[in-house]
Amino acid sequence: MTEPARPFTIAVFCGSSTGNDPVYLEAARTVGRTLAEQGIGVVYGGGHVGLMGAVADAALEAGGQVTGVIPRALHEREIIHDTVSELFIVDSMHERKLMMAELSDAFLALPGGPGTLEEITEQWTWAQLGIHEKPCGFLNVAGYYDPLVVLVESMRDRGFTHPRYTGMLRFSDSIDELVASFRSYEPPVRVAASPGSEMSNLAPVQP
Repeated sequence: MTEPARPFTIAVFCGSSTGNDPVYLEAARTVGRTLAEQGIGVVYGGGHVGLMGAVADAALEAGGQVTGVIPRALHEREIIHDTVSELFIVDSMHERKLMMAELSDAFLALPGGPGTLEEITEQWTWAQLGIHEKPCGFLNVAGYYDPLVVLVESMRDRGFTHPRYTGMLRFSDSIDELVASFRSYEPPVRVAASPGSEMSNLAPVQP
């Protein structure tokens, strides 16, 4: 008997707090509910607190598949979400990010702190290096990621990343738009950088 096909799955990175504006919590709930209603699996950090807990709760309430991946140290602090569909306990933060990447078809960042930013930008870096070919998106709630858009454009304009790589990123205030862009995403042809640049260690130009 063959196992059922795994649904399209999105890794969601977001804050372990809710921020100081109710709009963030509302957006997190909308994301969880929307993904579940579209039959999209959710992979997230496994906690029950903050925006991450809100995404998981909303997805579960809507009948969605939610997979948590949490490091043992955080599990021992009892912040774990114990009603998710599937839970993996790993030994380190690195193992958590690696497993989330392996289980997912795309990556989505909601508002969050430095941990959220580190998680999503690492996946962008892995995509640039050819470790995977999955898209990264940002739900730009109330303009939260506007400063990041400016920074990414500055990286491109000042020659620290190629326009094809900035094109791997998706920014929108609509979860439906982001999901549609993930489903239709085609990875760019990776390019070689000029000698001596920070990108010169990447793979050569593809024919």
